[in-house]
Amino acid sequence: MLLILFLALVGSCIVPLVARIMGKGAGLVVALFPFGLLGAFIALAPVIERGWVRSESWRWAPSLGLDVTLRLDGFSFLFCLLITAIGGLVTIYSGGYLTNKSRPDRSRFLTLILLFMTAMLGSVLADNMLVLIVFWEATSILSFLLIGFDGRSARARRAAIMALQVTAGGGLALVAATVMIGHVLASYSLSGAIDRAPEILASPLATPIIIGILIAAFTKSAQFPFHFWLPNAMQAPTPASSYLHSATMVKLGIYLLARFEPLIAGVWWGRTLLITVACITMLVAATQALRAESFKAALAYSTIASLGILVLLVGLDGPAATVAMIGFLLAHALYKAALFFCAGSVLHSTGLGSLRALGGLRKSLPLTALACTGASLSMAGIPPFLGFISKEFLFEAQLESSWELVPLAIAVLVNAVMVGVAAVITLNPFFLKADHPIEIKHPESFSVAMPPLLLSLAGLVISLEPDWITRVAIRPAVAAVYRQPVKVDVAVWHGLTPMLALSAVVVAIGFVIVRYWRAIHLRLRRQGGFERFGIERVWERLLRTLLRASAALTRLVEHGDLRRYLATTIAVIAALVIAIWWQIGAAPRIAIGDRPMVGDILVTLTGVAGALAAARAKNLLTAMVAVGLTGFAVAITFMTNGAPDLAITQFAVEALIVVLLTALLLIVPLSVKSTRSGSQRRTDGIIAASFGIVMFVALLDMAAVQNATPAADWFGQMSYIAGKGHNVVNVILVDFRGFDTLGETAVIAIAALLAGSLLGVRPGKRDSDDAVQSVHYSFAAASGHLFVLLLVASIVILWRGHDQPGGGFVGGLAAALAFAILSLARGVRSAERTLRVRPSTLVGGGLALAFISGLPGMLGGQAFMTQLWTEPYGWVPKLSTTISFDLGVYMVVVGAVLAFLFGLQREAAR
Repeated sequence: MLLILFLALVGSCIVPLVARIMGKGAGLVVALFPFGLLGAFIALAPVIERGWVRSESWRWAPSLGLDVTLRLDGFSFLFCLLITAIGGLVTIYSGGYLTNKSRPDRSRFLTLILLFMTAMLGSVLADNMLVLIVFWEATSILSFLLIGFDGRSARARRAAIMALQVTAGGGLALVAATVMIGHVLASYSLSGAIDRAPEILASPLATPIIIGILIAAFTKSAQFPFHFWLPNAMQAPTPASSYLHSATMVKLGIYLLARFEPLIAGVWWGRTLLITVACITMLVAATQALRAESFKAALAYSTIASLGILVLLVGLDGPAATVAMIGFLLAHALYKAALFFCAGSVLHSTGLGSLRALGGLRKSLPLTALACTGASLSMAGIPPFLGFISKEFLFEAQLESSWELVPLAIAVLVNAVMVGVAAVITLNPFFLKADHPIEIKHPESFSVAMPPLLLSLAGLVISLEPDWITRVAIRPAVAAVYRQPVKVDVAVWHGLTPMLALSAVVVAIGFVIVRYWRAIHLRLRRQGGFERFGIERVWERLLRTLLRASAALTRLVEHGDLRRYLATTIAVIAALVIAIWWQIGAAPRIAIGDRPMVGDILVTLTGVAGALAAARAKNLLTAMVAVGLTGFAVAITFMTNGAPDLAITQFAVEALIVVLLTALLLIVPLSVKSTRSGSQRRTDGIIAASFGIVMFVALLDMAAVQNATPAADWFGQMSYIAGKGHNVVNVILVDFRGFDTLGETAVIAIAALLAGSLLGVRPGKRDSDDAVQSVHYSFAAASGHLFVLLLVASIVILWRGHDQPGGGFVGGLAAALAFAILSLARGVRSAERTLRVRPSTLVGGGLALAFISGLPGMLGGQAFMTQLWTEPYGWVPKLSTTISFDLGVYMVVVGAVLAFLFGLQREAAR
């Protein structure tokens, strides 16, 4: 399964490139890929048929619960069959539907569809809930991209943002629930959480966990009050609507609820809430379906009603409810995807979406009319289609459950409305006469007509020959959800039963709705309250209120005064420290240490003098020198107290700050008139002095306590044993905490890329060597020798870092300082010619190299970023992947510093 998922991801990025080469027929070729994945899953059918579970795991960071664990049981197997089979038909349909799009647009659409297929497969296969969250959010992001595929349409952009806001908000609720589950169980296993549901229910976090799961499911599956995003999502191209918003993505919420049903049912309000929300959703959706004017809108609201039925079935108790849920899920996916295909075919051929404007298309689109008829009969629950069997399952589940008749009455009424919708969306476009002649812009093609016809036919064939699908998919899926084997009898005829009577009542009421459809439709359309008090309006008002509140808060907090920011920060920190002391009632502890050395006193006085001089400086140049003096005093303190790595880094940073500020001083005035009044300066002095005193006392207090250092002792002992290095600091950075360092390196890389984009060469502008500021001849003459000396020193610092003070970061600073000296002496263009590559290229290559250095250990079966070592005998030095990691950091640091420096110098030249 890991291999299948990996191939799905890679293939989704590569296979759609076929559409850039081919014109017609590209969809048929691309469809071979999802159908190949379908074949791979069918090959696993014997395992699922026996009721077995297949699990595969790829260790990532087991100590944190991070591992890619996939689990295939009957329920996920059914989803995999639907995802890949319908995904293949969607790609075929897209090839014919998007004929008016350019080849790059068709390729982009197919890439998004196949990536969505991969995200869906990952969601239903994931057993680690952290992995589930990643794929869950990927479906929301890809849905956003597909809904907003036509970026020039304001309606499409609005619908895409709305869908992302709602579904991603639900995803955050799932993240919160997952974190709480991990806290309670010390595990993120989905199957483990279900098995250990009593432990979760016994914890105080049970209620928030269940609420988080319900919110995530309700937002994804468009349940009240989060249902409004789904009809707006119909702005997506029809293939996306058919795949995402009817057959697959919107059922992820149902998948989550079905998985966690034992947990939800463990609280007294769990099933009640599910059934209540489901009934409200069904009634609201059925009413809106009666009001709908367009083909796709009617299907969208009927989809919401169907999702409500599925949530209702999850909430009902008893094995019959599980059987009904699985049967209805399968039947709905087949007939609703087919109906969306038919709606897209009508829209593609005529350019018209309104049901009242359509008519008489059975002659122009005969295959589409046939497919729509078959799918509508299944939706209406007419035998012998699969929809009829699924509705009998539904009524049986309701009759056998412990619930009263209110949900049953609502289900009967809503299903009757679905009968009416099914009839109208078939009769109006294809069989009734149009009011005006309709122009056929695109004739019916094989790619457009074949997918809905196959899906409609599948609904008929499965009901007549249900043996295979029952054995390999339906029965195992029911057993996986209900957690024990259940008898499943998929047959058209079960005799004269109460369920058959209820089906007859549904059809009869449905025919009455069809008969008076126009009157009902017009009466409901005239009711303005649906728009005025709709949830969508409430949502938009809430968002506008939130934006206004955010803007007001931003104006209050983001006032642009750097001194106020700094004063607020240090005042809050000082107040917190004092409050803690006051609360615990403990006086600061001060230990009498050894008599200070004369050198230490001189260094301290130098640092203090630099700080005072910086505070009293009248121009920027004096302040820069004074701050640098304090920085060098701190570096000397590090050096004399056993921290040479920190000292070298501090020296390099101080030198680079001088260089960068020198470049900055070329474009700002050295001396400006004071903007602070006397009282403001006194306030600044009081805040600064108070903060300094509090921090000084806090440091004395901390220094007076001899804390145990088990971590430091362990790292010191294991530095060479585990990391083959004598420099404990560097071993921690590249071995023990290499993943943290990789993240920090990525942050530096992002900052460098942003600096490059803001301070880079402007279009139409060329840098000139004439822009170089005049420098002293001695500096110009010595710059070349200094450059070579610093560059060689940086390489030595890089190479020796694992055993002696040094490493990639400080080595990169030294190399950046070398190029900085060259740039100041000879100009930016001269430094760039010497560098030979752009700083952004250096940053990207360094980040890639740092990442790649962690792969060899992982491929060897260990955790990512585990470094590998070899220690040959003789004169050959020890070798490891750490040098690659350090070299990557080295390149990122050099590129980042130079991106800032070159940009600042260009600004000075302008």
